[in-house]
Amino acid sequence: MQESRYDLIIRNGLVFDGMANPGQRRHVGIRDGKVAALSELPLPEEGAEVIDAQGQWVMPGMLDMHTHYDAELVAAPALRESVKHGVTTVAVGSCSISMMLSEPEDCSDLFTRVESVPRDQVLPLLKKHKTWDSPQGYVDFLRQHPLGPNVCAFLGHSDLRVRTLGLSRSVRRGLKPTRDELATMTQHLESALDAGMMGLSGMTNPWDKLDGDRERSASLPAAYAPWSEIRHLNRTLRHRGRVLQSAPNLVTKLNAILFGIASAGWFVRKPLKTTLITMMAVKGQEALPKLVGFLSNVFNRLFRADFRWESLPTQFEVFSDGIDLVIFEEFGAGEAVLHLVDELERNELMRDPEYRKRFRKDYEKRFGARVWHRDLGDATIVDAPDRSLIGKSFVDVARERGMHEVDAFLDLVVEHGQKLRWHTVIGNYEPQQIREIVNQPSTLLAFNDSGAHIRNMAFYNSQLRFLKFVRDEAEAGRPVMPLEKAIWKLTGELADWFDIDAGRLRVGARADVAVINPEGLGEQLAEFGEAKIENLDLKRLVNRSDHAVTATIINGRVAFRQGQFAPELGKDAVFGTFLPAGARDVAGPTVQARASGTAMPTIAASA
Repeated sequence: MQESRYDLIIRNGLVFDGMANPGQRRHVGIRDGKVAALSELPLPEEGAEVIDAQGQWVMPGMLDMHTHYDAELVAAPALRESVKHGVTTVAVGSCSISMMLSEPEDCSDLFTRVESVPRDQVLPLLKKHKTWDSPQGYVDFLRQHPLGPNVCAFLGHSDLRVRTLGLSRSVRRGLKPTRDELATMTQHLESALDAGMMGLSGMTNPWDKLDGDRERSASLPAAYAPWSEIRHLNRTLRHRGRVLQSAPNLVTKLNAILFGIASAGWFVRKPLKTTLITMMAVKGQEALPKLVGFLSNVFNRLFRADFRWESLPTQFEVFSDGIDLVIFEEFGAGEAVLHLVDELERNELMRDPEYRKRFRKDYEKRFGARVWHRDLGDATIVDAPDRSLIGKSFVDVARERGMHEVDAFLDLVVEHGQKLRWHTVIGNYEPQQIREIVNQPSTLLAFNDSGAHIRNMAFYNSQLRFLKFVRDEAEAGRPVMPLEKAIWKLTGELADWFDIDAGRLRVGARADVAVINPEGLGEQLAEFGEAKIENLDLKRLVNRSDHAVTATIINGRVAFRQGQFAPELGKDAVFGTFLPAGARDVAGPTVQARASGTAMPTIAASA
């Protein structure tokens, strides 16, 4: 007879399995870190912790498959800002930046400028704690580290190049690795896949720049890789059934075609799982997602490709303190000022009339590659020592002062520096744009950037905002998709595509669960505030969602409940762990028989 004891019971909830099946009223019994029962009848509660989920959604813990938590999880492994939003699995090593192979200073220089996390915090942290120099060493570190959520990872192509070629050679334009160096790269990649990495993350967009004083302002090393090198590494990924994550060159956009071709399964060749960042409706190019989505879907069908776009299912809004924002890396004048570390040197440059002419020329250029709309009239000041500025755009200020908006902007940056905070929306302005993006078969809802851009904005709660959007639109008679499909897109679809053991709520599965209060999915989700990063002398801009998540359960343990974190979260290695790719339990949906007495028989049925 099956045991009737449960460690945790979630009763009376509307349970979604993460496989796009409609929700059902069920009681969930958890024992020894796994889901032990899904019952229509109440379960015996003696000795169990009980969560009453009446009127709430019980679903698999959500997956955040594009983060830059690489440094933070070393210092603050609880990753509370994700756990509080119902996330139970995060992916690190995105955008060619991992911290597996290279020396601490190299890893820091790859990471800090691109992701807008201070170098003076990251470099000492890595020097103190980074004892590994291999993928397996990294996995061993994670497995004994007191993680909050589960962690899966990519090997970064920039990390791989620096380890093989050295930092200076890795950013030498036109340099092609020798045959022996390619063989060394392949060996490191094979070792990473053996250790359970999901694949290789790349970067071909030249706007992301190195920090430090050795090769400062060079693009990330992956951006210098010839396509022959990428093709060589793709062979290993294709053979092993692993993922290539990258970003196209936004200057030309043309190499997105090469990534599509690389993904294709010609004749007997296996498709290569390929995902690029990001599908987004930016100002002036609002129709692009529809066109790109259509072409991607046709290409996948006709050429047996497995090509996806990582997408954000909400508005892409950012804040900037002064001029410290990655969008200014898009053009030469912005790159020139961000190259300078010293504030006095920056201010001197920004006062220079010739520099201002150059900045204005870049700003007014209406053709060519861009992500930022370059409209200072669509940029609102939200904080400044001069309180009269708050609520005004830079164009408003320019009109008041009788000058060009670029001059007004640069004057205010010189005057107030990082105390000048302003806000703009980069993309996904309208609900209809988001609706079209999330319904594209070639999109994955996997672009939060959590852990990065701490003064600008990552999207820690985009999953909750997406669930609110789906619910609100349905209530207004404009359905986006069924709720069960929306939950699948945040859980099971991602787990299946990236091939990790997560994202499903069924008997025998690891008990990673989110309990969501739909009444808490309110306007607060769109609000912002500052919060301290645990164990680091840093604050970051975060989302608010104090009433949306009733509980987050990781490995069968309550990590977060009713606004409170478990005392042992981030201290004891009893919650998350490293999730290797390829170890996914592929059993089908589970059917739970009605409970009878204290025994709860479970029947596992193949789909």
